[in-house]
Amino acid sequence: MFDFRPKVNVRVTQTGEEFPCATTESLLNGMLRLGRKGIPVGCVNGGCGVCKVRIVEGTVTALGPVSRAHVSAEEEAEGCTLACRVAPTTPVRLDVIGKFEKPFSRGYAQAATPQPTPSPQP
Repeated sequence: MFDFRPKVNVRVTQTGEEFPCATTESLLNGMLRLGRKGIPVGCVNGGCGVCKVRIVEGTVTALGPVSRAHVSAEEEAEGCTLACRVAPTTPVRLDVIGKFEKPFSRGYAQAATPQPTPSPQP
C-alpha cells in the first residue's frame, strides 16, 4: 500500500534520527509507522506525557488538546508539546525533554572495566 500523503522531514536532535512524517499524522505515529526510534513511546494518546518534546525548528498543528498535567501553558509557549498530539506543517527539529532527556545528555554507556580478582587470604 502506497502512502501518498504530503510529508515533511522530522529530526530528533539528541539521536540524529530523521524520518518523513505525513502532515496529517502525529509526530509520534510518523516515527512508529516507520519503525524508527528517538521519541519515547508511552500510551500514544496524550495521557502519560512520556513523548514530551520541544519544537526547536518548524511548525506543528494540534491534533487534540494537550493535558496541562504534562505541559504547562508556560512550557507550551516555549515550544513544548506532546509528540502524540501534534502533526508537522513544515520540516521539524525537536528535542526530547522531561524524564527521558538525561540518558541523551550522558552520552553513550561505557563498558565496565574488569576489576582484578583479589587473591585468597591464607
